[in-house]
Amino acid sequence: MKILLLEDDKYLCGNIKQQLTKEGYIVDACNDGEEGFLLALDQGNSYDLAVIDRMLPVIDGLAIIKAMRNKKIQIPVIIITGMSELQDKIEGLDNGADDYLTKPFHISELSARIRALTRRPAIMARQNCLTYHDLSLDISKRQLECRNNHLVLTPTEFHLMGIFLEKPEIVLTREQLIQKVWETDADVESKNLDNYIYFLRKRLRTVGSECVLASIYGSGFILEVKHGTKP
Repeated sequence: MKILLLEDDKYLCGNIKQQLTKEGYIVDACNDGEEGFLLALDQGNSYDLAVIDRMLPVIDGLAIIKAMRNKKIQIPVIIITGMSELQDKIEGLDNGADDYLTKPFHISELSARIRALTRRPAIMARQNCLTYHDLSLDISKRQLECRNNHLVLTPTEFHLMGIFLEKPEIVLTREQLIQKVWETDADVESKNLDNYIYFLRKRLRTVGSECVLASIYGSGFILEVKHGTKP
């Protein structure tokens, strides 16, 4: 697998490249946005995934990601940044990123997120579409649909939504969800899970679904129909 790494901190960039190379990845790395922009938009490089620092010199990482998406380059992208506010994460994800990792972080956590984004979810091997009530998840398009409304999910949103749609009206614990999506320790990913639950709730409202992701105190989350709407 070939990874593009854009990080202006040369020490951090070198450490990440060294570790990912040890894990068997081919890594192209650079430290400024201008060179990174050219690498990212050259489809001849055939990258499988990109790790991009948001605050790059000359051309910032978010501009690079938006340019990639405008050019129909749909590889998974992980933003790494010191900007930790929820609105910063929403902005990054809404503009084409698939995951968001806040500095400082352990490189092992970055590796786990890379594995999560690049493996094929089990639901894709079994079904072309998952449905519940007024919701439908098109596996081939990674698209959430409700009546005539639809939107494309990020890989992490897609994987998490697929898990809920496979088991609607069943409470799924935090530990179950984290293990299925990130394959890592619950203490590491608990806050990240909350972020993605927030994003999926926003997606459900956007497509106008009567379904909700409800929190069950002390237990986890459940995909169900809003009270008063189910026949």
